[in-house]
Parts: sequence; C-alpha cells; structure tokens
Amino acid sequence: MPVEIMLTVVTTSIIQSVFGAGVLLFGTPILMLFGYEFVDVLIVLLPVSIAINLLQIVKHHAHIDFPFYRKILMLTLPPIAIFLFLVTHARINISLLIGIFLLFIAFRDFSASIAQIINRMMIFEKPYFLIMGIVHGLSNLGGSLLTAIVHHKKYEKDVARVTVAVSYATFAVVQLLTLWFFSREKIDVSIYDTVIYMVVGALIFMVSDEMLYNQIEREKYQRIFAVFLAISGVLLILRFLS
Repeated sequence: MPVEIMLTVVTTSIIQSVFGAGVLLFGTPILMLFGYEFVDVLIVLLPVSIAINLLQIVKHHAHIDFPFYRKILMLTLPPIAIFLFLVTHARINISLLIGIFLLFIAFRDFSASIAQIINRMMIFEKPYFLIMGIVHGLSNLGGSLLTAIVHHKKYEKDVARVTVAVSYATFAVVQLLTLWFFSREKIDVSIYDTVIYMVVGALIFMVSDEMLYNQIEREKYQRIFAVFLAISGVLLILRFLS
C-alpha cells in the first residue's frame, strides 16, 4: 500500500471533515503529481469522500438545504456524468481559472466592489450549477465551485458543511457509477486497498470532528471557510503553473 496515497488520504480527510469537501479537491492533483492515472485516483479517493460525507450527513441531515440540493440533482449531475465519460479520453487543465475564481470569492468580505460583482454573478444560479457539473466531470475540481457558492450564501456552519457533504457525496456516487459502466477496464486498484482507505478516512473524520470541527465557533467558521477557499485557489494556480 503506497505511503504517498495513505498520507494524502489522511491529510485530505482532515480537511473534508471540517468543510465537507477536500479529499477530491486536493487529493486529485496531489496523486496525479505522483504519477497516478486519473481513473485510478478517482477509484481511490471517491469511496473515501463518500464515507466521510455519509457520516456528516447522518449527523446533521436535518440541516440540509434541500432547495439547493434539488438544483444539484437537476442541473449538476447530468454534466458530471457526460463530461467524466469524455475526459477518460482527453485531459483538460482549467486549474488556473478556478484558482483565480476562488481567490475572488475568498476576498469578497474585504472589498465592497468584489462583493457586488459576486452577488451579480450568483444571481445566475442555473448556469453556475451547470458549469459546476462540467468542471467536476472534466477535472474533479467541482468541489471548489460548490464550496464557493455555499460560502457566498453565508450559511450557519452545520448547514454549510452538511449541504456541501450531501452534494459532494452525490457527485462521487455519479462518478463511481459512470466509471463502473464506461471505464471499468481502466481501473487498476484493488478492492481491498479501497476499503482500507475508506476505513482510514472514516476514522480520521471521527477524530477531526471532535477535536477540530466542534471546537470552531459558529461566527469564526465563515472566516476559516474563506481562508480554505483562498488556499484552494492558490494551490490550483500553482498546479497550473507547475
């Protein structure tokens, strides 16, 4: 069992335990930098992401924003499946654009002009949800756009995390089904290893939930979320430039 995969799973699971997203957003570029194929990366990380998200959903299911989630189901899931099918034959790097967008969102609270621009952008939610699905299918980075729009809505922290979690888990299920039906022959990861990574991710969540998430005051969560978006943006830009 490769050490670099296990360390990536542990590190990104801590992030996802706090924000509802992170295993795919950070784990995908990290493992691809180590030379792993895109399909294998997905097979390793998707079950980990689902396991953590399910634990978050069970704990805070009453706080899910269902009108938001219905838009995910109707507008985002179809392009995820379509463009994931296409991307198994061609890779497209859009990290730079997403990174710049995340930095833009993160600094919204520090600039009235930026806040005004973002508010105007977010009015057009249907195109945004469609673009999110396309981006996630192409690059596995749709979680960045998901966390951006959730941050924009200024949810209370339990609502923010579980709404991201249920949306992110649904992304992952659609991706796994798409890979299973259309790219099964490209999978080169054992079921045993996948189960081990899932168990590790779940254990990390249990520890992180108690030691990190529960200790964050509600009013501070938005600011920490903004920092998370900014770091995500910087890393995506660096990934594009590397």
